[in-house]
Amino acid sequence: MMLVEETTVPDAALPVAEFKAHLRLGTGFAEDGAQDGLLRSFLRAALAAIEARTGKVLIERDFSWVLADWRDPVAQALPVAPVTQVHEVAIIDRLGGETVLAPAQYRLEADMQRPRLVAAQACLPVVPRGGSARLLFRAGFGAGWSGIPSDLAQAVLLLAAHYYEYRDETALSRGCMPFGVSSLIERYRTVRLLAGHGR
Repeated sequence: MMLVEETTVPDAALPVAEFKAHLRLGTGFAEDGAQDGLLRSFLRAALAAIEARTGKVLIERDFSWVLADWRDPVAQALPVAPVTQVHEVAIIDRLGGETVLAPAQYRLEADMQRPRLVAAQACLPVVPRGGSARLLFRAGFGAGWSGIPSDLAQAVLLLAAHYYEYRDETALSRGCMPFGVSSLIERYRTVRLLAGHGR
């Protein structure tokens, strides 16, 4: 399975002003924007870390996902949430030939933990041996910062501030997560009840 981010978070969607206020950086000086690039990099790092820990896409963007076969022929769980739209589902044979499914053949079952692609009839189309299925979809809480739930937004600011304050500390490279951040994101983490199943 391979998940690819087809679009990225635009700079305009990053809360640089909110982050500056959170850090209590001075304003009104000629060099106000001097650190903006650095602040954006810490915000992007914090967004990526929290998305990885929770399986939630915070700011909306498009993804493609290729898998060798359906885990469940009736309904395939998607790798991230919340998914707002499925753009396309294609079955690819071992020679690379593509068959794009009609939207009437499937539907999106929205869920905050485990959204699914559900067959409209008995089963999803068979993936041929040596072939794959490719899904193009959009996921995220919203197009901008204001669409993110407040606790996740606060977690991003806290983690970005942590990265900013300890940017020269090489011992932090092991991926530690400050306690305040961990507690804010805990309820969003995906719980896997059945090992090896698509739900």
